[in-house]
Order: sequence, then structure tokens, then C-alpha cells
Amino acid sequence: MKIPSFYFGTPKKGMEKASIYKEKEEFKEAHWIVKSANAGKPYEFTFEMVDFPNIKIKNIGNLGETGLTFENNRISGIPTTNNLYHLDIEFFHTEDQDTIEIKRVQLLVNVDPKDLWKNIPSDKTADFYKEDEVSLKGKFLDKKIVVASKRGRSHAHEGKFREDDFAVNELPAEWMIVSVSDGAGSAKAAREGSRIATTSINDFFSSPEILDNIENNINLIYASEYLETEQNECWQNVIRLLYEGVLSVHHTLEKTAIENKFSINDLHATLIFALVKKFSFGYVILTFGVGDCPINLINTDFSKVQLLNPMDVGEFSGGTRFITMKEIFNDHIASRFKLTCVNDFSHLVLMTDGIYDPKFLTENKLENTESWITFFDDLNGDNDDHTKVDFINDAEIDQQLLSWTDFWSRGNHDDRTLAIIY
Repeated sequence: MKIPSFYFGTPKKGMEKASIYKEKEEFKEAHWIVKSANAGKPYEFTFEMVDFPNIKIKNIGNLGETGLTFENNRISGIPTTNNLYHLDIEFFHTEDQDTIEIKRVQLLVNVDPKDLWKNIPSDKTADFYKEDEVSLKGKFLDKKIVVASKRGRSHAHEGKFREDDFAVNELPAEWMIVSVSDGAGSAKAAREGSRIATTSINDFFSSPEILDNIENNINLIYASEYLETEQNECWQNVIRLLYEGVLSVHHTLEKTAIENKFSINDLHATLIFALVKKFSFGYVILTFGVGDCPINLINTDFSKVQLLNPMDVGEFSGGTRFITMKEIFNDHIASRFKLTCVNDFSHLVLMTDGIYDPKFLTENKLENTESWITFFDDLNGDNDDHTKVDFINDAEIDQQLLSWTDFWSRGNHDDRTLAIIY
């Protein structure tokens, strides 16, 4: 558009006004793409003004409805609702600060994938009702423990129950036990199967006589004057007692199935547990596992990670094993028991596949120290939600861990249970 010369007054002022007008028009016409945001997720976008040194942004109109704020050429915050927003960039030229002009841009806020999932409460009147989420914190010997168990999105979307369960018990003679179970989603009473599996194994080891027998054999195993053959015999005695505990769980599940007139397969559940005591020669950790839930021990400086149980993954065409299956009580069951003794450790971790699958992906990463460093960085807040589990100032650690288990992972919506001794 040709602008008449008389519009500008004197030639010099006219040239200045023409330059100001040109710079403002160039700024208006510049094609800007504002980075898309995701509802409920932290967002930040900075307007790069290098090409427009004389243009200053005063404010962003219509920004308030997004939940974001503007300061120093930067939009930031957490957008509340998904939508396509039309934002008005209110700007001025440094040589004409009284004249505010507007440039319109668009900001797309994508829907939070979590919002696409319903959260229907489970039926409190149904048989074997179980809370949708539960957490615990407390002492574990001279250390601490935190556990969180949360119903997965796939179950919440349909109003189904949490199939996972856990139990933590202080036992006689300064022993403690933590057990975790994942009920099979295809089994109609799996939620009860996982509850029975965890509570019954803990109840079995509440016997002072059984614990005394285990302890006597462990003391002999670590007695320096004992021969290797004698130590092996003592270990076989410990295995026998652990085996009796696992077998008692199976029998309890069989009895429950008979009483309720359904198949034991309707109670299908995995089971892992750690029976722990601190001796004068170190922490003794007795472990067992059936299914695809790992138990991991991390040393004090995070330089070594041990998987303390076999993982039933891959070997059976992708199918896992359950404590309800008679075939696990064969000649190979001894390999499911492990005795570990360490002077100290930083963390002892038990989890279901709802945590393992999205965070570790494959079994070989369960003994990879870098994978565990990344995992604990995640727990420390290095995640998309900036959700932190504070193991130092741990007054609210149980609720923090419960919140953390709500993380988003595409395609991973199973129940999640995580127990950490620290």
C-alpha cells in the first residue's frame, strides 16, 4: 500500500514513522508456530525476538483461559483443558510505546491421554471386595519400608477390581516378611487369590518354631567350623521349611476354591516374598518367586544389582506360572528359593509386572545398574509428571509413591504394586 508523503509530516519524521510501520507490519506478517502443549503437563515456549529487536511483547491476550502465564517473552505453566486457543500477542515498537498492536497466533493443547480413561469405582457389595488403591509405610528391621498398590487403568475403566496385593508383617525373633502377588486378569477371583497368597505365606512364617528352626540352620551355614557338606545339608533344611510354607499357600487356595465351589484356576496368582533378618554376620534374605514379578537387591553404592528370584517369562510361550499350579511343585522347585547374605544394602525392591514392564521392558535390564539408576531418578522426580518420592523427608512417602504409580505409559495399564525397603 502506498502511503502519501504528507501523512508523515517532515521528511525525517516521515522516514522514522515509515520504518516503525514497516517493522510492525513485518512482525505481524511473520509466520509463527507456537509449540503444542499437552493438558495437565508442564509447558514452556519462548518467543524468539532476535529478528525483531525493536518489537516488545507486552502481554498475551486470552492466555488466562489456558491456565498458562506469560513473562519475559515466555509462556509457561500447566494447561488445564485441551482446546485450540486463539492468542493475541499485544506488542509495541520501542519508538512508539503508546501504540499497542495485536498479532494473533494459535496454541493447540492436546488432550491428556489419562483423561480418556474412566475411573469407575469397584463394587463394594461384591464378593471379595478390595480397595482400588492402598499404601503403607513403616519400619522394616533397622530400615524402612514403603509399599503402594494401585488398580490399573484397564480395570478402572471398566469398574473392575485391583488384582494385585501385598502383605508386610513383623514376625517373632526379629524376623520380617514382605510378600507381593499379582492376580491373573483372566481368573474371576484372582483378587482373592492374590490376597490369600500374601496373607497365608506371612501367616505360615509367624510360627516361632518354624523361624527358630530356620535360624538354627542359617547359623550353622555361616559357622566357619562347618564343612561344606554340612552347610549344604543345613541349606536343604531351610529349603524344606520354605517349601512347606509355599505348599501351605497352595493348600489354602485349594480349600478356598472348594468352599466357594469354583476351580482353583479361578484364583490364579503369582507370588514373591522376602523373609529377612539381620544377624551378627549380615542381613539374611530368604526369597521365593513364581511368576513374572521380580525381587531385586541393590548394594550400598549402586554398583551391583542382584535379581533374587527366577522370572517365569519367555520360557512358556509368554505365559507365566502361578502359585495355584501343581506343576511348580516338582523337582525344580528348589531353584525358586534363594539365600542371600550381605553386610548392608541400599534398597530391596519387590514389584509386579505393572511396574516392571513399562520401567524395565526386558528381564536382562533387571540386573543392569544403569537401568536402576534411571529408575530411582524417575522416583526422584525425573519424570513427565515431576512426581517425586522423597526417601529422605519421608513423612508422606506412602502417598507420594501411590501418586507416582499413576504414571502414564502407552500400552501399559495393568495393576501396579511396588514395595521398597530402604
